[in-house]
Amino acid sequence: MPGSGTRTFLESDHYGASLRQAQIEFVITCGAGFKARQVWAELHHSQLLRCEEDLPRIGYASLPRQLACVSFPGNSGPLPRWRGTELQPGDIMFHSLGERLHQTTAGASVWSLITLDAVRLDDYSRALFEKPLSPPGEGRVLRPAKRDAARLRRLHAQACRLAETKPKILAHPEVARAIEQDLIHALVVCLIGAKINEESAAKRHQALVMIRFEEVLAEHLTGLRHMPELCERVGVSDRTLRSSCTEFLAISPARCVLLRRLKAVRRALRDGDPNSANVAELARVYGFTQPGRFAGVYRAAFGESPSATLQRASNPRFAAQ
Repeated sequence: MPGSGTRTFLESDHYGASLRQAQIEFVITCGAGFKARQVWAELHHSQLLRCEEDLPRIGYASLPRQLACVSFPGNSGPLPRWRGTELQPGDIMFHSLGERLHQTTAGASVWSLITLDAVRLDDYSRALFEKPLSPPGEGRVLRPAKRDAARLRRLHAQACRLAETKPKILAHPEVARAIEQDLIHALVVCLIGAKINEESAAKRHQALVMIRFEEVLAEHLTGLRHMPELCERVGVSDRTLRSSCTEFLAISPARCVLLRRLKAVRRALRDGDPNSANVAELARVYGFTQPGRFAGVYRAAFGESPSATLQRASNPRFAAQ
Protein backbone atom coordinates (compact mmCIF):
# COMPACT_ATOMS: atom_id res chain seq x y z
CA MET A 1 0.00 0.00 0.00
CA PRO A 2 1.24 3.53 -0.75
CA GLY A 3 2.40 5.62 2.19
CA SER A 4 4.50 8.67 2.98
CA GLY A 5 5.74 10.94 5.72
CA THR A 6 8.55 13.07 7.14
CA ARG A 7 11.30 12.51 9.70
CA THR A 8 13.75 14.79 11.49
CA PHE A 9 17.12 13.56 12.82
CA LEU A 10 19.60 15.02 15.27
CA GLU A 11 22.20 12.22 15.07
CA SER A 12 23.99 11.35 11.83
CA ASP A 13 24.05 7.60 12.45
CA HIS A 14 20.33 7.54 13.25
CA TYR A 15 19.85 9.39 9.99
CA GLY A 16 21.97 6.87 8.10
CA ALA A 17 20.17 3.93 9.71
CA SER A 18 16.84 5.28 8.47
CA LEU A 19 18.07 4.86 4.88
CA ARG A 20 17.69 1.10 5.14
CA GLN A 21 17.81 0.38 1.43
CA ALA A 22 20.77 2.62 0.72
CA GLN A 23 22.82 1.81 3.87
CA ILE A 24 24.68 5.11 4.06
CA GLU A 25 27.33 5.83 6.70
CA PHE A 26 27.51 9.57 7.40
CA VAL A 27 30.47 11.40 8.92
CA ILE A 28 30.15 15.10 9.71
CA THR A 29 33.29 16.92 8.59
CA CYS A 30 32.78 20.37 10.12
CA GLY A 31 30.73 21.90 12.91
CA ALA A 32 28.37 20.54 15.55
CA GLY A 33 24.62 20.44 15.97
CA PHE A 34 23.74 18.09 13.10
CA LYS A 35 20.18 18.14 11.80
CA ALA A 36 18.61 16.42 8.81
CA ARG A 37 15.10 16.12 7.48
CA GLN A 38 13.65 13.45 5.21
CA VAL A 39 10.53 13.34 3.12
CA TRP A 40 9.67 9.84 1.90
CA ALA A 41 7.00 8.26 -0.25
CA GLU A 42 6.30 4.59 -0.99
CA LEU A 43 4.30 4.24 -4.18
CA HIS A 44 3.21 0.97 -5.79
CA HIS A 45 6.53 -0.02 -7.37
CA SER A 46 8.91 2.81 -6.49
CA GLN A 47 10.23 4.73 -3.51
CA LEU A 48 10.99 8.44 -3.39
CA LEU A 49 13.22 10.29 -0.95
CA ARG A 50 14.17 13.92 -0.42
CA CYS A 51 16.89 14.70 2.15
CA GLU A 52 17.78 18.09 3.59
CA GLU A 53 20.99 18.41 5.63
CA ASP A 54 22.47 21.41 7.40
CA LEU A 55 26.18 20.51 7.69
CA PRO A 56 28.96 19.37 5.34
CA ARG A 57 29.59 15.65 5.54
CA ILE A 58 30.92 12.48 3.94
CA GLY A 59 28.50 9.72 3.03
CA TYR A 60 29.56 6.21 2.06
CA ALA A 61 26.67 4.34 0.44
CA SER A 62 26.13 0.64 -0.20
CA LEU A 63 23.17 0.47 -2.55
CA PRO A 64 20.77 -2.50 -2.83
CA ARG A 65 21.52 -5.19 -5.39
CA GLN A 66 17.98 -5.64 -6.66
CA LEU A 67 16.90 -2.02 -7.08
CA ALA A 68 17.66 0.51 -9.78
CA CYS A 69 18.67 3.75 -8.04
CA VAL A 70 18.78 7.26 -9.47
CA SER A 71 19.87 10.27 -7.41
CA PHE A 72 20.19 13.96 -8.10
CA PRO A 73 21.02 17.11 -6.13
CA GLY A 74 18.57 19.85 -5.23
CA ASN A 75 18.59 23.23 -6.88
CA SER A 76 19.83 25.06 -3.78
CA GLY A 77 23.12 24.88 -1.91
CA PRO A 78 26.51 23.60 -3.06
CA LEU A 79 26.39 20.68 -5.45
CA PRO A 80 27.62 17.35 -4.00
CA ARG A 81 30.40 15.15 -5.29
CA TRP A 82 29.51 11.58 -6.28
CA ARG A 83 32.45 9.15 -6.71
CA GLY A 84 34.76 12.15 -6.70
CA THR A 85 32.88 13.93 -9.50
CA GLU A 86 31.31 17.31 -8.81
CA LEU A 87 27.83 17.25 -10.26
CA GLN A 88 26.58 20.06 -12.47
CA PRO A 89 23.08 21.59 -12.40
CA GLY A 90 20.69 19.16 -14.06
CA ASP A 91 22.95 16.10 -13.66
CA ILE A 92 21.56 12.81 -12.40
CA MET A 93 23.41 9.74 -11.15
CA PHE A 94 22.34 6.35 -12.52
CA HIS A 95 23.78 3.84 -10.07
CA SER A 96 24.87 0.27 -10.69
CA LEU A 97 23.24 -2.55 -8.76
CA GLY A 98 24.86 -2.90 -5.36
CA GLU A 99 27.15 0.06 -6.02
CA ARG A 100 29.42 1.30 -3.24
CA LEU A 101 30.42 4.94 -3.50
CA HIS A 102 31.12 8.18 -1.67
CA GLN A 103 28.94 11.27 -1.70
CA THR A 104 30.34 14.41 -0.08
CA THR A 105 28.85 17.84 0.50
CA ALA A 106 30.56 21.16 1.23
CA GLY A 107 27.71 22.73 3.19
CA ALA A 108 23.97 22.59 3.76
CA SER A 109 22.51 20.50 0.96
CA VAL A 110 19.44 18.86 -0.55
CA TRP A 111 19.45 15.63 -2.54
CA SER A 112 16.84 13.22 -3.86
CA LEU A 113 16.63 9.52 -4.59
CA ILE A 114 14.33 7.31 -6.67
CA THR A 115 14.46 3.52 -6.35
CA LEU A 116 12.62 1.00 -8.50
CA ASP A 117 12.86 -2.72 -9.10
CA ALA A 118 15.39 -3.13 -11.91
CA VAL A 119 13.24 -5.64 -13.82
CA ARG A 120 10.21 -3.36 -13.64
CA LEU A 121 12.28 -0.40 -14.90
CA ASP A 122 13.25 -2.48 -17.93
CA ASP A 123 9.58 -3.47 -18.45
CA TYR A 124 8.53 0.19 -18.41
CA SER A 125 11.21 1.14 -20.92
CA ARG A 126 10.28 -1.65 -23.32
CA ALA A 127 6.57 -0.82 -23.04
CA LEU A 128 7.05 2.93 -23.50
CA PHE A 129 9.92 3.12 -26.00
CA GLU A 130 10.57 -0.48 -27.12
CA LYS A 131 14.10 -0.20 -25.70
CA PRO A 132 15.80 -2.24 -22.96
CA LEU A 133 17.02 -0.30 -19.94
CA SER A 134 19.17 -1.76 -17.17
CA PRO A 135 21.39 -0.20 -14.51
CA PRO A 136 24.96 0.25 -15.80
CA GLY A 137 27.85 -1.96 -14.76
CA GLU A 138 29.39 1.11 -13.05
CA GLY A 139 27.58 4.18 -11.77
CA ARG A 140 27.30 6.97 -14.35
CA VAL A 141 26.75 10.70 -14.22
CA LEU A 142 24.13 11.52 -16.85
CA ARG A 143 23.21 14.88 -18.34
CA PRO A 144 19.66 14.80 -19.70
CA ALA A 145 18.18 17.57 -21.79
CA LYS A 146 17.28 20.51 -19.54
CA ARG A 147 13.59 20.12 -20.26
CA ASP A 148 13.64 16.41 -19.38
CA ALA A 149 15.65 16.93 -16.18
CA ALA A 150 13.36 19.78 -15.10
CA ARG A 151 10.25 17.62 -15.60
CA LEU A 152 11.70 14.78 -13.52
CA ARG A 153 12.64 17.15 -10.70
CA ARG A 154 9.24 18.85 -10.82
CA LEU A 155 7.31 15.59 -10.58
CA HIS A 156 9.54 14.34 -7.77
CA ALA A 157 9.09 17.63 -5.89
CA GLN A 158 5.32 17.53 -6.33
CA ALA A 159 5.13 14.01 -4.92
CA CYS A 160 7.29 14.99 -1.95
CA ARG A 161 5.15 18.06 -1.35
CA LEU A 162 2.07 15.83 -1.14
CA ALA A 163 3.96 13.54 1.25
CA GLU A 164 4.63 16.54 3.49
CA THR A 165 1.29 18.33 3.35
CA LYS A 166 -1.38 15.82 2.25
CA PRO A 167 -0.18 12.27 2.96
CA LYS A 168 -3.73 10.90 2.99
CA ILE A 169 -4.19 11.95 -0.64
CA LEU A 170 -0.91 10.32 -1.67
CA ALA A 171 -1.98 7.14 0.14
CA HIS A 172 -4.97 6.78 -2.21
CA PRO A 173 -4.05 3.92 -4.61
CA GLU A 174 -5.26 5.65 -7.78
CA VAL A 175 -3.55 8.94 -6.93
CA ALA A 176 -0.30 7.11 -6.16
CA ARG A 177 -0.55 5.14 -9.40
CA ALA A 178 -1.08 8.25 -11.54
CA ILE A 179 1.84 10.07 -9.89
CA GLU A 180 4.08 7.03 -10.24
CA GLN A 181 3.31 6.52 -13.92
CA ASP A 182 4.14 10.14 -14.75
CA LEU A 183 7.31 10.00 -12.66
CA ILE A 184 8.59 6.75 -14.17
CA HIS A 185 7.85 8.02 -17.67
CA ALA A 186 9.93 11.13 -16.96
CA LEU A 187 12.68 8.99 -15.42
CA VAL A 188 12.92 6.66 -18.42
CA VAL A 189 13.01 9.63 -20.81
CA CYS A 190 15.96 11.07 -18.86
CA LEU A 191 17.87 7.79 -18.69
CA ILE A 192 17.44 6.90 -22.37
CA GLY A 193 18.14 10.35 -23.81
CA ALA A 194 20.89 11.61 -21.52
CA LYS A 195 24.53 12.18 -22.41
CA ILE A 196 27.03 10.15 -20.42
CA ASN A 197 29.85 11.84 -18.55
CA GLU A 198 32.53 9.17 -18.96
CA GLU A 199 34.98 8.57 -16.11
CA SER A 200 38.68 8.28 -16.74
CA ALA A 201 40.59 5.09 -15.96
CA ALA A 202 42.40 6.96 -13.18
CA LYS A 203 39.09 7.96 -11.55
CA ARG A 204 37.83 4.38 -11.70
CA HIS A 205 41.05 3.19 -10.06
CA GLN A 206 40.65 5.77 -7.30
CA ALA A 207 37.08 4.56 -6.73
CA LEU A 208 38.41 1.04 -6.14
CA VAL A 209 41.06 2.39 -3.76
CA MET A 210 38.37 4.22 -1.76
CA ILE A 211 36.20 1.11 -1.51
CA ARG A 212 39.18 -0.80 -0.12
CA PHE A 213 39.88 2.11 2.23
CA GLU A 214 36.34 1.80 3.61
CA GLU A 215 36.72 -1.95 4.03
CA VAL A 216 39.90 -1.45 6.05
CA LEU A 217 38.25 1.16 8.28
CA ALA A 218 35.32 -1.17 8.92
CA GLU A 219 37.60 -4.07 9.84
CA HIS A 220 40.48 -2.39 11.68
CA LEU A 221 39.30 0.97 13.02
CA THR A 222 40.19 0.20 16.64
CA GLY A 223 43.72 -0.92 15.72
CA LEU A 224 44.78 1.72 13.19
CA ARG A 225 47.46 3.98 14.65
CA HIS A 226 49.85 5.01 11.85
CA MET A 227 49.59 5.95 8.18
CA PRO A 228 52.11 3.33 6.93
CA GLU A 229 49.96 0.58 8.45
CA LEU A 230 46.83 2.01 6.85
CA CYS A 231 48.49 2.24 3.42
CA GLU A 232 49.79 -1.32 3.72
CA ARG A 233 46.32 -2.66 4.52
CA VAL A 234 44.74 -0.72 1.65
CA GLY A 235 47.54 -1.88 -0.65
CA VAL A 236 48.59 1.50 -2.06
CA SER A 237 51.30 4.08 -1.50
CA ASP A 238 50.92 7.01 0.86
CA ARG A 239 50.74 9.37 -2.11
CA THR A 240 47.98 7.38 -3.83
CA LEU A 241 45.86 7.16 -0.69
CA ARG A 242 46.24 10.87 0.05
CA SER A 243 45.35 11.91 -3.49
CA SER A 244 42.35 9.56 -3.58
CA CYS A 245 41.00 10.83 -0.25
CA THR A 246 41.49 14.43 -1.33
CA GLU A 247 39.65 13.77 -4.59
CA PHE A 248 36.77 11.78 -3.11
CA LEU A 249 36.45 13.14 0.45
CA ALA A 250 38.14 16.56 0.36
CA ILE A 251 40.05 15.63 3.53
CA SER A 252 43.20 13.64 4.32
CA PRO A 253 43.16 9.94 5.27
CA ALA A 254 44.31 10.83 8.80
CA ARG A 255 41.46 13.29 9.22
CA CYS A 256 38.97 10.73 7.96
CA VAL A 257 40.24 8.10 10.41
CA LEU A 258 40.02 10.60 13.27
CA LEU A 259 36.42 11.49 12.42
CA ARG A 260 35.44 7.82 12.18
CA ARG A 261 37.04 7.07 15.55
CA LEU A 262 35.27 10.01 17.16
CA LYS A 263 31.95 8.88 15.75
CA ALA A 264 32.54 5.33 16.99
CA VAL A 265 33.24 6.61 20.51
CA ARG A 266 30.11 8.78 20.37
CA ARG A 267 28.01 5.78 19.39
CA ALA A 268 29.47 3.73 22.23
CA LEU A 269 28.81 6.53 24.72
CA ARG A 270 25.28 7.12 23.53
CA ASP A 271 24.41 3.42 23.63
CA GLY A 272 26.22 2.77 26.93
CA ASP A 273 24.99 2.54 30.50
CA PRO A 274 25.64 5.85 32.32
CA ASN A 275 25.98 3.93 35.61
CA SER A 276 28.77 1.64 34.46
CA ALA A 277 30.40 2.99 31.28
CA ASN A 278 33.71 4.83 31.60
CA VAL A 279 34.53 7.63 29.14
CA ALA A 280 38.30 7.16 29.30
CA GLU A 281 38.06 3.40 28.74
CA LEU A 282 35.72 3.75 25.77
CA ALA A 283 37.97 6.41 24.25
CA ARG A 284 41.04 4.22 24.75
CA VAL A 285 39.44 1.41 22.74
CA TYR A 286 39.53 3.69 19.69
CA GLY A 287 43.07 4.96 20.23
CA PHE A 288 42.48 8.10 22.32
CA THR A 289 45.01 7.70 25.13
CA GLN A 290 45.05 11.31 26.41
CA PRO A 291 41.69 12.00 28.13
CA GLY A 292 42.10 15.78 28.28
CA ARG A 293 43.02 16.14 24.64
CA PHE A 294 40.29 13.69 23.62
CA ALA A 295 37.64 15.70 25.47
CA GLY A 296 38.62 18.88 23.61
CA VAL A 297 38.61 17.21 20.19
CA TYR A 298 35.27 15.55 20.98
CA ARG A 299 33.66 18.81 22.05
CA ALA A 300 34.90 20.57 18.91
CA ALA A 301 33.36 17.83 16.76
CA PHE A 302 30.00 17.41 18.51
CA GLY A 303 29.39 20.55 20.55
CA GLU A 304 29.23 18.75 23.89
CA SER A 305 31.51 16.87 26.28
CA PRO A 306 31.82 13.06 26.19
CA SER A 307 30.24 12.85 29.65
CA ALA A 308 27.21 14.82 28.43
CA THR A 309 26.70 12.30 25.63
CA LEU A 310 26.94 9.43 28.10
CA GLN A 311 24.37 11.03 30.40
CA ARG A 312 21.91 11.18 27.51
CA ALA A 313 22.33 7.46 26.87
CA SER A 314 18.95 6.67 28.43
CA ASN A 315 17.15 8.61 25.67
CA PRO A 316 15.33 6.69 22.86
CA ARG A 317 17.73 5.21 20.33
CA PHE A 318 16.42 7.25 17.41
CA ALA A 319 16.40 11.03 17.77
CA ALA A 320 13.65 11.43 15.20
CA GLN A 321 10.59 13.61 15.46
